[in-house]
Amino acid sequence: MIFTLVLPGITAIDSADTDTLISRIADGDKQALAKLYDTTRSAVYGFSLSITKNEADAEDVLQETYIKVWNNAAAYTSKGNPMSWILTVTKNLSLMKLREHKRTDDLAEDEWAKLSREDSTVNEDERQLLHEVLSILGDEERQIVMLHAVAGIKHREIAQLTEIPLSTVLSKYNRALKKLRNHLEGADTQ
Repeated sequence: MIFTLVLPGITAIDSADTDTLISRIADGDKQALAKLYDTTRSAVYGFSLSITKNEADAEDVLQETYIKVWNNAAAYTSKGNPMSWILTVTKNLSLMKLREHKRTDDLAEDEWAKLSREDSTVNEDERQLLHEVLSILGDEERQIVMLHAVAGIKHREIAQLTEIPLSTVLSKYNRALKKLRNHLEGADTQ
């Protein structure tokens, strides 16, 4: 049986389109920044939230990420996946927030709901399912699944981004999928 992770209301991010938007942002195109924000904000917010574990900090990082993208778009050099660059900015800003506040608390239920609330196509049932499913994963597993499923980042790039060995990323991803599969199959039989 093939198991595919589908997160409700979340679509893959196209690298070529994102590269084009960053190029237009480098030329001062504010509409390109708005479009980049619209297409990538869920991935950026979700990644930041998985690191900071604080809704307010994740929202701050979200805004700061796009300010950095605006200010540094001219220096960006395309290497195939612009989301890696954007998420590296997000990671660095998130880690700075953690150092500022030294927060390591678990996510509150309303903060998990915020993750899927960004996209209006996600209804309350889907939001609840997303929360339930993601809550069974550990922090690193959730982060890896979100980066791969939401942002479309390759495992090798996730390893670089998270500073986790590639073999560990792959095993955690596969373990997370197995947990999700078992959880969802168990829910189907009830």
